[in-house]
Amino acid sequence: MNFNEAEVIRALSSVFATPDVRVLVGIGDDAAVVAPLGNVVVTTDMAVQDVHFRLDWSSAYDIGRKITVANLADIYAMGADPTHLILALSLTGDESMEWILELARGITHEADRVGASVVGGDLARSSNITIAMTALGSVLTPIRRSGASAFEKIYLSSLPGWSAAGLSILQRGANVSTLPPTAKIALEKFRSPLLDVERAHNFRSATSMCDISDSLMTQGEQMAHASQCAFRLDRTLFENHQDFEPLIELASEMSLDVWDWILGGGEDHVFMATGKNLEGLHVGEIEEGIGLHILGMKKAPDTWRHFT
Repeated sequence: MNFNEAEVIRALSSVFATPDVRVLVGIGDDAAVVAPLGNVVVTTDMAVQDVHFRLDWSSAYDIGRKITVANLADIYAMGADPTHLILALSLTGDESMEWILELARGITHEADRVGASVVGGDLARSSNITIAMTALGSVLTPIRRSGASAFEKIYLSSLPGWSAAGLSILQRGANVSTLPPTAKIALEKFRSPLLDVERAHNFRSATSMCDISDSLMTQGEQMAHASQCAFRLDRTLFENHQDFEPLIELASEMSLDVWDWILGGGEDHVFMATGKNLEGLHVGEIEEGIGLHILGMKKAPDTWRHFT
């Protein structure tokens, strides 16, 4: 054992210290007390060692960033602004204090970017590392998955598939030096997905929205059924994005189908939104009917999933 619980709590309290005036009682009491703003939005997410992250693939700093972005993206997908985070952490006892501090610094890096504060949590011992985070946000009128209507358009905040590309590189043990330079970008986006806060704000006028971190295919289908509409995507429209050519080049070098990454990959934290005249990548139309339909798709992509 490299530390005791009191040492970890003191260290984390130092990293997570905040001047946020909305925090009336922070870390150190039985529970936090925060001042509510508007309607409170709550979400939670969990990352399990060797399921959602591997210590030989990602640094503690990257892992902290990744779990934080996963929570923040769900807040933004509701049209809300994140305010506070709560962290529950299980450790094996074999970690160094520096590893724990780097995890905390990764979390605060992403929290600071959006003006959120870590206000409390829990610590336990386990056979592997588990990171559970709850995010709080505020919103006046939430944007739900069920608000789309026929004759609107479908938009993406960016081109999905980069995180899946990075995962493919790691799973295959590919030599990055033999791949196009964009392979390094794919690895970075797998280890620390980028949250496009500006585009999330631009989508505030959307009629429906979702963070498609469980794949475009899976969550596009969920949105279509929630809205009782037919979502029709046109694959040729995806090619208009500047990232399409470098992504398809990387897929070709690895003898893989780029559409498995774009349509079936997860953990990019790209937002899918519906409406009219939104800023973003226009990828399809909404029609009367039900379900998700993709023009020109001859085979279903291999989709990201929690359980196999």
